[in-house]
Amino acid sequence: MNDTELQTFLAIIDTGSLVRASQVLNVTQSTVTARLKALEEELGQPLINRHKSGATLTPAGVRLERYALTISDLWRQARQETALPDGLNTVCNIACETDLWPALGERFFSYLRQHYPHIAISVWQGSQTEIAGWVAQGKSDLAFTHRSAAGPRDEQIELPPDRLILVSSQPDSPVTFDPNYVYVEAGEEFGRAHAAAYADADTARLSFSSAQLGLQHLLKSGGSAYLPHRIANPKLKRARLYHLDHAIEFERRVFLTVNSSARKAWDWFDDCVSVLT
Repeated sequence: MNDTELQTFLAIIDTGSLVRASQVLNVTQSTVTARLKALEEELGQPLINRHKSGATLTPAGVRLERYALTISDLWRQARQETALPDGLNTVCNIACETDLWPALGERFFSYLRQHYPHIAISVWQGSQTEIAGWVAQGKSDLAFTHRSAAGPRDEQIELPPDRLILVSSQPDSPVTFDPNYVYVEAGEEFGRAHAAAYADADTARLSFSSAQLGLQHLLKSGGSAYLPHRIANPKLKRARLYHLDHAIEFERRVFLTVNSSARKAWDWFDDCVSVLT
C-alpha cells in the first residue's frame, strides 16, 4: 500500500466515478483502475462497486476510508514538515482562483506572512476545476473559490460575497445600450441574473473570462463592465474608473475551503480568517 494508491482510492470516493477520478488526478482511467486493483489485491478485499452510474463503496471500502483519510493527512503533513528549514515549523499551501487573489487571497497571505513568520507558505492560482483537484489530492491545505471545493476531509467557510458593480471609464456612460460595454464572466448565477436584468440590451461585442482581464481592457481601451468592487475600488479611488451607482448590483458567493486535519493543528487560522470578514 502506498500514498498514490490511497489518494486514488480517496479521489474515487470524492468524485463517485473512476472516470472523474482520473480527470481530477490528471491520469488515464486505466491508471486509476490499476492502482485500485493493486490496493484491493494487497488488502484481499474488493473496495469499490462499479456501476454504469458511477462507483460506490463496498463494506470493506467503507471501513478503509476512515483509515485512508487519516494516513493521507498524516503523510502529507509529515512530508511537508520534515523538509522545512530551521526557523519554520509548519506549511500552508494556498490555492486561489485568479479573480479572488486581489484584496482577498492576497490579504490573507500578507497577514499570515507578517504575523506568523514561522510558517512556510506556497501559493497556487488556478481554475475552479484545477483547485478542486488540488484540494482532493491534498496538494492544497486551503482554497479560495467561487464554488465549493470541499470534500469529506474539508471544512467550508462562506465568506462575504463579492459585490459586482457596473464601472466605466467615463462617468456619464449609459447603463444600458452602451456600445463599449464588456461582458465579464462571473459564474452561471450571475449570467442568469444579468440576462434577466438586461433582457432588452444588445449582446456585448466583447467578453472576458476573468475580472482581471476585463479591468485591464477598461483601463487601456475604455468601456464599461461589471467587476467585483474589491478589484475596481483602487481605480475608483484614483478616478481611473467610475462607479455607475444607479445601475443594479449583483453578488457572487465566495468560499474558503480548509483541510480539517490541518485546521486542528493551526492555532493561527481563525485569526487570519478574521481579517476577511
